[in-house]
Amino acid sequence: MDHSNYVIEQMISAKSIAARVETLAAEISEHFADTDKLIIVGLLRGSFVFIADLVRELDLPCEVDFLETSSYGNSTKSSREVRILKDLRGEIKGRDILVVEDIVDTGHTLKHVIALLKSRGPARLEVCALLDKPARREVDVKATWIGFEIPDKFVVGYGIDYAQRNRNLDHIGAVRFIDN
Repeated sequence: MDHSNYVIEQMISAKSIAARVETLAAEISEHFADTDKLIIVGLLRGSFVFIADLVRELDLPCEVDFLETSSYGNSTKSSREVRILKDLRGEIKGRDILVVEDIVDTGHTLKHVIALLKSRGPARLEVCALLDKPARREVDVKATWIGFEIPDKFVVGYGIDYAQRNRNLDHIGAVRFIDN
């Protein structure tokens, strides 16, 4: 695959992300203040950087577990078919759960994950998404907390990739394809 056919234009700076993560963590800590241990369920792979930063800012006892889903492959468009590639290791029945997602796009993945986790009987289930792209929403699903609302652009950075590249950028950038 040719990776020289695009450029990345910064949308959200590392400094803005850090400030927003701090605010989100404070709101989440307040919301779950009465929990004995919050289980953070990260949706791999795009959310791993966000989860690491968010967990370090939380003022709560917490555990981290991961679900890996797939609906994109190497494409820039969702296939709308959600597959679970890696399931949770731990039991969530009767526990407080915070699902952490990198980006809510069509909403199919998040809706599928919420239904799956709710079927396992958590006490509370809330969602925190770094990015929300409401212009692309196809199903009715909302995150409890959103870092940033973005326009309908394909983005990378801060854990989010394009064909497994650009996850290591410290900011969020819009991908602009170049006609060769």
